[in-house]
Amino acid sequence: MEFVILSAAAGGAGGSAFFVQLFPLLLIFVVFYFFLIRPQQKRAKAHEAKIAAVQKNDEVVTAGGLMGKVTKVADEYVEVEIAPNVRVKAVKSTIANVQPRNAKAAND
Repeated sequence: MEFVILSAAAGGAGGSAFFVQLFPLLLIFVVFYFFLIRPQQKRAKAHEAKIAAVQKNDEVVTAGGLMGKVTKVADEYVEVEIAPNVRVKAVKSTIANVQPRNAKAAND
């Protein structure tokens, strides 16, 4: 009977110790959220918006590394001209980057 009373008395003081031990874990989660998770979500939203805004004559790079000019845009697909008179159909979600139409080449 004494053991039950002693453990109940110790349990009341242990409640605050639990929150003290939990605080560093919460702090780590908050730091991870603001430095890793949130910026990644922002980049993903920006990339998604860039892909949704693809238009004809945009220069694109696919995830497979093909570079070309968009000649036709559909809901889920784009037609990309990778060489003169060589056109391929690519899924929009595989576009890795969209170059602005008036961008200069890096070596110019």
